[in-house]
Order: sequence, then structure tokens, then C-alpha cells
Amino acid sequence: MTVTRRGALPDGPGPGAAYDVTVVGAGVVGCAIARELARYSLRVALVEASGDVGEGSSKANTAILHTGFDAVPGSLEARLVREGGRLLAAYARETGIPVEPVGALLVAWDEEQLAALPRLAAKAERNGHHGTRPVGAAELRTLEPHLGPGALGALAVPDESVVCPWTTPLAYATQAVRSGVDLHLDCPVEKVRPGGPGTPHRLITRRGVLRTRYLVNACGLYADAFDALVGRYDFTVTPRRGQLLVFDKLARGLVRHILLPVPGVLGKGVLVAPTVYGNVLLGPTAEDLDDKTATGSTAEGLAALRAQGGRILPALLDEEVTAVYAGLRAATGAEDYRIAAHPGLRYVTVGGIRSTGLTASLALGRHTVGLLADAGLELGPERPLAPVTMPNLGEAFPRPYRDAARIARDPAYGEIVCHCERVTRGEIRDALASTVPPASLDGLRRRTRARGGRCQGFSCGAAVRVLFEEGTR
Repeated sequence: MTVTRRGALPDGPGPGAAYDVTVVGAGVVGCAIARELARYSLRVALVEASGDVGEGSSKANTAILHTGFDAVPGSLEARLVREGGRLLAAYARETGIPVEPVGALLVAWDEEQLAALPRLAAKAERNGHHGTRPVGAAELRTLEPHLGPGALGALAVPDESVVCPWTTPLAYATQAVRSGVDLHLDCPVEKVRPGGPGTPHRLITRRGVLRTRYLVNACGLYADAFDALVGRYDFTVTPRRGQLLVFDKLARGLVRHILLPVPGVLGKGVLVAPTVYGNVLLGPTAEDLDDKTATGSTAEGLAALRAQGGRILPALLDEEVTAVYAGLRAATGAEDYRIAAHPGLRYVTVGGIRSTGLTASLALGRHTVGLLADAGLELGPERPLAPVTMPNLGEAFPRPYRDAARIARDPAYGEIVCHCERVTRGEIRDALASTVPPASLDGLRRRTRARGGRCQGFSCGAAVRVLFEEGTR
């Protein structure tokens, strides 16, 4: 197992040896592609500019496992979301990723939106989702008693779920590394010198030169910039910022479903949703920007969220806000993914993967490997992947602090360090010793929830930092 964060890139098994495939970008999509490639006897590298997997858009989404009911019928996105949702639900059961099938309600607040619901139901049918049903105003009030006044009806989408967005890419990366993939973090690619017939591509990174026969661009917000490094200018990524409010766990009883708006031009709009961690999300905004690093929140954005949240779920505004965050989505001006294979270059771009990328990730992995095979990559026979069981971060499933038998075997699981999120010393120890360990306190939070609760680390921050520094020496 190879995970590197510093120093020169490791040499291959022989002089000038190249990787068979290199995937650039270790978000949820890049990690899924690397995991799929790990099924074959290939030398594979997963390269990431930052110090951790899932560090970009993947860590800051709405954490919904979509059915794809409202995707553009016949699009690649519609097919991959439908397939990926089934794959990820099964994978979550297998590996312990928390998923809660809470269902969704697409709420109409005026006559125009109400008239759109039958069209959305028909669209869902064309996408192969046959479970939607209309809900009248009276039933809607029974289903969601805290809903604001004026809701005229809804479309129920019973198979929508919430999922842990942090554990998912980490599970993929862990399984990929345990199955033979080399993960190189803190390794930004600065130049690409495309190879010719029989010669590998040369990736010039800050940590040295990496050679590879085939190359996959899974760079998310920077997919267009990476395309340019190999001479492709097929699309432009516009960062679309989504600001979100996270409400305290005491708000969880206010909402039973994912409450969706009728979609608009810029996306699915502002929603209210429970999370697997026991909180409630409000958001996201949809702001097209020029800056791909603009992940800060704004007073205007948060005020707009509170105004819309006050209409959807008025009592929510009386609850404490635990956190505020913003994520950037890769908008390209198209209503579908921007995936393209260039066999002559031995290169595949997996771009324009928007908010549905988490759901579609495993299907995107399969699709990309198929494109590589079509471009000439010889896969050979499949082999089993190394088994993976992830630590549970979800409130609907057993947590270590409540497991008496586990605590009896190892008292570290009974020693709570972060009281807001009930995170134990044993969980922190395990994360620091894991296959893909955290390189920062934020990375540790995404693996354990430590410092992610009501006090945002005010109480436990010093103790968590001591454990982190002791575990990373």
C-alpha cells in the first residue's frame, strides 16, 4: 500500500517504468475511477494537488443520494445517476457508509409550481423512476407538520436518501490503495508533455516527473485547465457557489423528508434536508463566479437562505446554527456531464460533474474504465478488491460510545473526547492509523466528526490537536 504526501515520487519497478493509468483528481469521482481500475492487474496512480482525498467540491455538497428522477431524460447523467444510485446504496450497506432513506417531497408554493408537478412526475417515469406520487395540501401538512403556510401540494419521491459525503470518497480511496493503487497527495500537476505512439505521457509535478501510458482528468473545478495542459479546449468550467447553513441537532425533529423546491434554471434550488449526522441543512445558493477558490460565505447569501428557509420551515430559524459552509460546483453551461475520450491521446476527460456526482460516482468509475478500454487499454481479467469496512459517522446506526461490548474490549471507545459529536479517543486513534490518514484537523473531522459539533471545537479543540499531533509524528 502506497500513500505519499512528500518527497520525490517513487520509482517504478524498472528504469523509466510508467504507470498504466494515472487519474488526476482525488475527489469522489477520481477516487471511484481509481477504485474501479484496481480490479485489474494494472499499475495505477491517483494524483491529488491537495493534502487529502475529497478535499474540493466533494466535501461541501448537500449529501443527497439522488434517484435521478429530475435529470434530463436520455442524458448520460440520467443513466449514470440511476445506475450509480443503486450501486452506491449497495456499496454503502457492504462497507458501512451511513445512508438514510428518508424520501423527498418536491413542494409547490404557487399555482405555477403546482402545475409543474405532473410534468416532473412524467419526467421521472421517462427516467425509469416509477415511485413518485402526488400529495395534496392536507396530506402534506400531515407528512411535514412544521412546513410553512401556503404550500399547495407536493410530489413525493420516496427513494431519495441522505448519505455521508465524507466517508464515501475515503472508502473508495482506501479500497483502491489496499488493492494496489498508489495515492500521491500534495502533488499538483503543473505541466503535461503528451506522449507519442509507444511513449508515455510525462506529468511534471512539484514532486517530480510521473510517467503514464493512459491519463484520466477528474479535476472537478479545474477540469478545463487540465484539458488545456494536453491541448484540449472543449468547455469552460464556471464555479457555481452554494452556501449552506447547518442547524443544530435540536432542529432534527422539525423535518422528516428532504424538502425540495421545484427546480429552476440554476439547479434544484434551496432545500431543507436532514443529515446522517443528525443536523438539518438549509441551502444551497447558486452563484456563478469567476474565482475557483471563492468558498467563503457572504452576508447576502446567508440572509437569502434564511429568508427562503423561513418560508419553508419557519421554526427552523429559531434553532441554533452550528456551522456555515460553501461549496463550488463545476458548471459548464451544459445540461449533461462533459465526458470525452480521446483515443489518439490515450486520454479521458471526466468533467462537468455537478451535484449528482456523489450519487453517480461508482457508475462514472465503470463508464470511464470502459472508455479507457475502448481507447486501447488492455484490462485483463478482473480480480477481487480488498475488503473495506468504514467507521460509522451516522446517528441512525450504532456509534462506539454506545457499544458496551466494544468498550469492554477496548476502553478507548468509551473515552469521549468531543462531547458535542460523541467522538471517542479510540475513533481518533483509528483514523490516524488508517490506510489514508488525515493530514489536518479538518481531515480528522471528516473521518470522525471531532470538532464538528455545536461548539465547533471550542471545548475539545486542544485535546483533539494533541491526539492529532501525537498520532502524526
